Amino acid sequence: MRHSLIKIEGLSKSFIKNNIFSNINLSVDEGQILTIIGGSGQGKSVLLKCIVGLIDADEGQVFYDGAVLTQKNKFEFIRNFGVLFQGAALFDSMPVWENISFQFKYSGMLSNNERLELAKRKLDLVGLPEATAYLFPSELSGGMQKRVGIARAIAASPKVLFFDEPTSGLDPIMSNTVNKLIRSLVKELGTTAITISHDLNSIRLISDIIALLHQGHIDFVGTIDDFEATENKNIKRFIKPNSIK
Repeated sequence: MRHSLIKIEGLSKSFIKNNIFSNINLSVDEGQILTIIGGSGQGKSVLLKCIVGLIDADEGQVFYDGAVLTQKNKFEFIRNFGVLFQGAALFDSMPVWENISFQFKYSGMLSNNERLELAKRKLDLVGLPEATAYLFPSELSGGMQKRVGIARAIAASPKVLFFDEPTSGLDPIMSNTVNKLIRSLVKELGTTAITISHDLNSIRLISDIIALLHQGHIDFVGTIDDFEATENKNIKRFIKPNSIK
């Protein structure tokens, strides 16, 4: 029987007088992929960063495996998380292998040779050849940069993966490749995932559960079948913009 690995209760966030979202309640079962959808400027990325612990929420709590995320244990929790930021966010001055193994650079846990070998193993998992390890980000295509970003996200064998618009800026063929990679990695590595997306094809390909963030509140939560069948006007508008007045 599955249990909730990530649970969000009453999460709220504002910047100055601008309310981003209020009283967000969500849960993700172990092994599931939750996709948070919504229009531009709805606060999806801010919500993701609050869940990860990169931004402090004003109210509410995030639970990881039954324990609440706090200032004191935040960094202990983050060790279980892997994150792919928008645009992959690679360090231009570092070769790929250093980007992938960056979190081990100052820990003293691995030698440089061990970090290189780790990077090569992760590159293999995301379908890139060993030679990619020695290239710099500027020498990579957009799709390769995304896959290197995913390799970095899985470097420490995290229990939870977070993806912020993983297919943004990619053509349909490469988007499909990245979607299949995310789905297969979650299954192969036995992880749980939360992703942010506005791409309908991606949502349909990778999601177990879909949540719509609309005007600061969760307006819909359901399976992909629920998503396709719902009469929720905001979901219908998301699927077919301008179809609902």
